[in-house]
Parts: sequence; structure tokens; C-alpha cells
Amino acid sequence: MESGNNTPTSEFFLLGFSEEPELQPFLFVLFLSMYMVTFIGNLLIILASVYDSHLHTPMYFFLSNLSFSDICFISTTVPKMLVNIQTQSKAISYGSCLTQISLFVLFAGLEDFLLAVMAYDRYMAICHPLHYTVTMNPRVCVLLVLVSWFMTTLNSLVQNSMIWQLSFCTPLEIPHFFCELNQMVQLACSDTFINHIVMYFSAGLLGIGPLVGVLFSYYKIVSSIHAISSAQGKYKAFSTCVSHLSVVSLFYCTSLGVYFSSIDAHNTHSSAPASFMYTVVTPMLNPFIYSLRNKDIKRALRKLFGRNS
Repeated sequence: MESGNNTPTSEFFLLGFSEEPELQPFLFVLFLSMYMVTFIGNLLIILASVYDSHLHTPMYFFLSNLSFSDICFISTTVPKMLVNIQTQSKAISYGSCLTQISLFVLFAGLEDFLLAVMAYDRYMAICHPLHYTVTMNPRVCVLLVLVSWFMTTLNSLVQNSMIWQLSFCTPLEIPHFFCELNQMVQLACSDTFINHIVMYFSAGLLGIGPLVGVLFSYYKIVSSIHAISSAQGKYKAFSTCVSHLSVVSLFYCTSLGVYFSSIDAHNTHSSAPASFMYTVVTPMLNPFIYSLRNKDIKRALRKLFGRNS
């Protein structure tokens, strides 16, 4: 087997959702609208968290980082698809494809870690309220975010370096609307055993690990809420977790859908709709989930718009 990338690979072809010409304008408007809603919604969350002093708390600090990650996450895939639809081209250069994979792995992993960090924040606030201010001080919050960035960046660099070692067969067609890691590995002519080992190891360590942390945090939270005597106290404690729990459920349900749909190598087209939910719909819905039932965010947005006007 060849150990290096000796094939003159210059570009890949993203097949997208449909090759029907009449559907392309609809797909362009749909993805552009969802991208703009996602970008503006998450940007408003960030601005509200920065400008309103009442939101200078660990919970909203992590939320603003999650919103930034959502913007970067959807910007990794959708703009290139919009350009391809507009120019009626399916091509993406080899370097752009590797860059897209690196950024996708980075921000998908960052979302995973940030959701786990936010679950830990809720666990400390509900289960250990007397120690919350001391434990979740600004230095610890920044450290948690930096560790999340470090772990996901390291994983992205490792995955990218593994792709560089592969040689690819023809045709270089990816049945997806972006360059996805598993799809790229399936196109390789060279031995991909090590690539699969690294992918499964990183999925277990950086994917299942944060999920276990989220489940453990909520197990402790539910136990603490159950021990509260008053119904009003239970409702108040649980209401602080509803938005985060909704985002966690949406994120992991869609990501698990992507995983199970990609298991069958002969049914690669089925992963595109699941990935659409995972990479486009989830980042778009997050600002709505956090703002519709959150009085603090609503007040901050009203204050922000009032200041601008």
C-alpha cells in the first residue's frame, strides 16, 4: 500500500442534496435564509451577553461561546454550498476540502465540550449553590473554555494529518453537501485501518466522554431537585435547565442520527438529510430555544435595541 498521498488529487465534487436543476433555486433560498437566521440570532445572543451587565455570569459566558461556535459551525459548510449552487458548480479544491473537514471536526467537537461544560455549570448552581460563586469564578470559566478549544483543536489537527496520508481513487464524488470525514476516508484507495481506529478513538473520547458528563450532571441535578420540598422551588430549579436540556437533546439526537446513517457504507446518501439537521437546523434553533423562555435574554435584547435606537 502507498503510505503517502501520491495521486494528483486537485479537487472533489460535492453532489449535494439533489441534481435536479429546478430544485436549485429553492435550495439556495432555503439555505441562505437559514444561514442568515442562524448568524443573526447567535450574534444577538453574543451582543446581549456582552452589553448587559446582568448577563455577566458563567451561564451566559458559556452561552455566548456556544453561539460563537454555532456561527462558525454553520459557516464551515453552508457558504460553500451556496457558492456552488449559484455558480452551478459542484467542485471543491483538495485544500478547501481538507480545511472544511478540519473546521467541521473542530467546531462539532467544541459544541460537544461546551454543552458538557454548561451542564457542569447547572450542576454546580443547583447541587452546590453555596459554593457556586467560588467554584465557577471567571478564571475557572475561561480555563474550561480554553481546555475545550485545546482538545478539539488537537483532535482536528490529528484527523487532518491522517487524511493527508491517504491516496484517493476516482471518481472523487462526495454524496454530501460538504466534505465529511467519513465520506473522505471511504473514497481512499490506500489502507484506512489506522484512520478508522483514530476516528473511533476520538469519537469515544471526545464524543461519548462529554455525553457521559452531561448525563451524570443531570442525574445529580434531578436528584437534587427531587429533594426540594416545595413545588415552587422544584419548578424554579428545573426552569434554569430547560433550555440547555432542549439544546442537548437536539444536538445529540441529530448527531446520533448522522452516526447511524453513516454506518452503512452502501447508503451514503442517507447521511445528508441527517447532517442537515445536525449542521444547519440545530445551530439555527439554539438562539430561539435560549431566548423564547428566557426573561434575562429578552430584557437584554430590548435594552440592546433601545440603546442602538
